[in-house]
Order: sequence, then C-alpha cells, then structure tokens
Amino acid sequence: MKTLKTLVVTGTLAAMWLAASLAGAQSRTIQGESISATVTVMAIEQSTRTLTVKDENGFFETLQAPPGMTRFSELKVGDQITARYYTNVVIRLKKPGEPAVDLDTATLTKNEPTGTAGGTAAVQRTITVVVTEKDPSTSSVTVKGPNDYVYSRKVADKKVFDTLKVGDQLDMTWTEALLISVDSPTK
Repeated sequence: MKTLKTLVVTGTLAAMWLAASLAGAQSRTIQGESISATVTVMAIEQSTRTLTVKDENGFFETLQAPPGMTRFSELKVGDQITARYYTNVVIRLKKPGEPAVDLDTATLTKNEPTGTAGGTAAVQRTITVVVTEKDPSTSSVTVKGPNDYVYSRKVADKKVFDTLKVGDQLDMTWTEALLISVDSPTK
C-alpha cells in the first residue's frame, strides 16, 4: 500500500501541475490519474486493529485501521481489499475583478451495514492563483496562491503560454476520490 500512497501523491501532483500548464483556456478539465491496487488480508489483530496484507507482487504491509472503520471486526483472512484512486483538475481563467477563492470540501460515505464493507472518501480543493512570472526562454510560468503556495511550470502549448499575462488569476479546482471495497474470497 505504500506504493499506492506514492502513486496517489505523484498522480495528484502531476495532475495539478499539468493543469497549471493548460491554464490559458477559459475553463479546462484535465482527466487525472486513475490508480487501482488490490491486497489480500493475510493476518488480523483485532485488539490493535492491525492488518497484514499482501499485494499482487507478493509484498507484505502492515496497516492500522482508522477508528472510523466501523466494520473492522467483519474482516477475515483471505478477504481482498481494493483501493481505487481518481483525480481530475479544472482550470479556469478568472474575469477581472472576480474575488479569490480558497475552499476545501470533503465527504465520507460508508457502505450500508447490509452491503459490502468499504466506503468512499472525496476531497475537492479550489484555490485562486496569480501568474507572477513568465519566462519566454523556457516557456514557463510561476503562479502564487494562498498559504505561500508557489509553483513554476513549463507550459507545453505555446498558444496557451502566449495568452497568459503576469497578473492573470486562475481558479484551480482539483478533486480526489478514494473508493475502498472488501470482497470475501470465492469458495
């Protein structure tokens, strides 16, 4: 699962930075990563809420179940846990005078008690960034946002680079979702 965590972080950053490079459109959606990993439960320690799982490559990992996982006691050795991670980004060039935004929203949905174990967590973040620099020699732009967020990125599309101006405001909205399901082994 550490590999999944690494892929999730890498995918999120890649999608966010790719989105910044496409910011010249009035509104643009960039489909991001879709990552899936399945592990098999090899051992369960109820008292510490710890699972030992094995991934598709035979690597073992120890996971601590969070307190919000209310159906932990229903897990059995042999169950397969599948985690699916999705992300996408929407970039919008703001009109002059529009107020800046800095919003976080999160949702957590658990499967019904009679359904399969699992759930979905989703996070959406929207921030306004300002183009602070353009470097024609490298076709890169630097943007700055809330909480001292600063990022520089090469803009692959020359037309997009040419339309961006220092001082332009862009709204970046990225959405991440993690879906987890537990399946009992087939007999």
